[in-house]
Amino acid sequence: MTDTLPITARTGFDDRTGARHPFGDTDAETQVRSDDRSHVFHSWSAQAQIDPLPIAAGDGSTFWDYQGNAYLDFSSQLVNLNLGHQHPDLVAAIQQQAGRLATIQPSMANDVRGELARRIARVAPGTLDKVFFTNGGADANEYAVRMARRVTGRHKVLSMYRSYHGGTATAISLTGDPRRWPNEPSDPSVAHFFGPYPYRSAFHATTPEEETQRALEHLESVIVLEGAATVAAIIIETVVGTNGVLVPPPGYLPGVRALCDKYGIVYIADEVMVGFGRIGEWFAVDAFDVVPDLITFAKGVNSGYVPLGGVVISEPIASYFDDVSFAGGLTYSGHPLACAAGVATFEVFERDGILERVRDLGERVVEPEITSWFDKHPSLGEVRGRGLFWALELVRDRETREPLVPFNATGADAAPMGAVAAACKAAGVWPFTHFNRVHIAPPLVIEEDELRRGLAAIDAALDVADRYTAS
Repeated sequence: MTDTLPITARTGFDDRTGARHPFGDTDAETQVRSDDRSHVFHSWSAQAQIDPLPIAAGDGSTFWDYQGNAYLDFSSQLVNLNLGHQHPDLVAAIQQQAGRLATIQPSMANDVRGELARRIARVAPGTLDKVFFTNGGADANEYAVRMARRVTGRHKVLSMYRSYHGGTATAISLTGDPRRWPNEPSDPSVAHFFGPYPYRSAFHATTPEEETQRALEHLESVIVLEGAATVAAIIIETVVGTNGVLVPPPGYLPGVRALCDKYGIVYIADEVMVGFGRIGEWFAVDAFDVVPDLITFAKGVNSGYVPLGGVVISEPIASYFDDVSFAGGLTYSGHPLACAAGVATFEVFERDGILERVRDLGERVVEPEITSWFDKHPSLGEVRGRGLFWALELVRDRETREPLVPFNATGADAAPMGAVAAACKAAGVWPFTHFNRVHIAPPLVIEEDELRRGLAAIDAALDVADRYTAS
């Protein structure tokens, strides 16, 4: 981390390396845009209705377009860039590993693969002591479900409606949000349930404690009605990510653990988004006094510099496969370049006190600042979060809690949120918006002055949201 940004937008030079970046190179920008529009097929998009911004460079918490416009990355790209753009330690680790052993198949032992697994096991809770590496979060969830089904001999999996677990076959079936709909029919052995959401309680709860009790009663009813003897696993994002930064109320996750124990169900904690420091813990479950049977991870394990994910496996599940072959594998499982970046991530976290600084910035800077906005922004319905992961829920009417835009709004219905996002970008902040929410998820290495500057830009952008309120 540095006090000043090493890339000078005015000249296009990287002050640390001397590298030249193509700021102002209109020919290069035109070529990038042409290639993208002609040949790249983008995810989750109507191809003719998008115009992706060409990006020339990134460093720390900032990235630049070809015009030299700087954007504070308040979404950490897809909430994966925990150590920011171009972290020198991660870049060096990848370069050094590529110079001595670029790749090796997963059936062979490899030093960085084994070291990363050991480091992950060391910070994992309970008896979660072995790691199966995948290429990302979706296939981590796929394989966790496969393990649970094999060990229990059951087939059903329960997941929340407000969830996202990935875009592959089983993972999209587990997903509760609207991204599942166009991919149906999906896995018929997946059933969904309502998780806790005190601000919009499905259970008419009036306190967090009441929400916990009623949400657990509901979950147990779903287990019983689906047939407890048929349920292999319950998968839960420890803190629900894209669908609202929903922090579980006190006692909820321990209650899920108790239900899983009661009915012989495997508890899978999806920590693809919130693992590795996002809320100030190695694994988010540590903040909620619960130990799952399997933890899935990706994103923050190496900030996505090279694709990597995995499943951390508890001893009872791992031992099942001592003499039973595990029917699964991936060509690039535990890729050395990805694992080298993962080992470097651990070294940076420990050397720079990343977990401590995330907790400090969340408690001392983010929470006080955004809660102070209630007095001036009638569009602000609720703020919630932890560490460097927060959501601002925007409403048209604070009394009725009518969302600023409808659920899954598109086109003109989504215009108010589009206007809020545009105001953030005009102020040099790249926001994370979803439905009627603005999420705050900057790189964990963000400097305090950058964090305050980004929050000030969002504060100003909420003036746009206020124009749509009943007040």
